[in-house]
Amino acid sequence: MINFKQFQDVQMKVGLIKEAEDIEESNKLLSLKVDIGEETPRQIIAGLKNTSYNPDNLKGKKVIVVSNLEPKKLLGHESQGMVLAASNNNQLTLLTVDQDIPIGAKIS
Repeated sequence: MINFKQFQDVQMKVGLIKEAEDIEESNKLLSLKVDIGEETPRQIIAGLKNTSYNPDNLKGKKVIVVSNLEPKKLLGHESQGMVLAASNNNQLTLLTVDQDIPIGAKIS
């Protein structure tokens, strides 16, 4: 369990997937370029390969991004955030917004 103050420290924003590419040396990971309203899109490494998502159908999706995680290297690729998804057994679905809202909008 985390307390409310700890939860408030998590920064989440609406992001737009601009690019998605396969990471060939992995059977789970894709490299995403996600615009969260900052100067440069962020590279986010996500375990979306071999799901119902592929690089072509990810482009243009608005997703929820945890934007204040420390960068982490995965198979030599730096990840600068986390795209949120829900899973149930073998089904995975990205968390998104149900109405049009600007990129970079804060989740509260």
